[in-house]
Amino acid sequence: MSLTAEEKKTLVSFADKIRMYSLYCMARPGQGHVGGALSISEIVAYLYGREMRYNPKDPKWKDRDILIMSKGHAGPALYSALAIKGFFPESWLNTLNKGGTDLPSHCDRNHTPGIDMCTGSLGQGLSIACGVAIGARLSGSEKRVYCMIGDGETDEGQNWEAALFAPAHGLDNLIGMTDVNRLQLDGFVKDVLDLGDLEAKWRAFGWDVVRANGHDMDAISGAFESSHEKNGRPKMILFDTVKAKGMPRLENQGNCHHATLTIDEVKEIYNGEVPAWLD
Repeated sequence: MSLTAEEKKTLVSFADKIRMYSLYCMARPGQGHVGGALSISEIVAYLYGREMRYNPKDPKWKDRDILIMSKGHAGPALYSALAIKGFFPESWLNTLNKGGTDLPSHCDRNHTPGIDMCTGSLGQGLSIACGVAIGARLSGSEKRVYCMIGDGETDEGQNWEAALFAPAHGLDNLIGMTDVNRLQLDGFVKDVLDLGDLEAKWRAFGWDVVRANGHDMDAISGAFESSHEKNGRPKMILFDTVKAKGMPRLENQGNCHHATLTIDEVKEIYNGEVPAWLD
């Protein structure tokens, strides 16, 4: 079902807020994983604005959909969405990566309401997602399991073991998402370990594959709508994105994976606008 103009406007506004909150919460300590958090703002907005079933008042609701943020360094984007949706107070965003925080640099289910897996050790998330998906099916649950990986993370061999496992077990309740921002910690993916044709690879492993612009709400909506078919095959959505989207000096730059930034710099981007929670 296509987005109405009002639905699209609401989702775009949500994504913009996630991006702004992400930047400010990283600017508070003066550094953070800027690139990979900003590249997925629209995708996270769609997941929590339209796609997923969840209850902020009951983060462990048994029938909730599950999101595994395998690229756990993108935590600021997910934290921002969860705060906006009421899983925890927005003021927590002031504490990103501080000692004793409930918002560590990488996602941690033991600390943060709404986080379903400890992540950041790259390559493990998709395997866990397979286990959660098969567990959901065995228990008769209709929940969907979503897993976000990075294209650089796809260098990890464990992903390809999971890629074999999921179609072999008919996990059509598993929706994988790859943030194809073409950069990783040490530079461009093609220069570090070229992935070749990702669409062909995932199809060869038996997944349904769709490609979409990860910054366009209509494209994102269409990609997720196509992933709902119950046909015995897992789904992989390849989202083409720009790393560090929304931070001009870092967009698509080799040094944007983890970067320094200041509150004044972010204020300039947003013409002096600051969130109410910033102290």
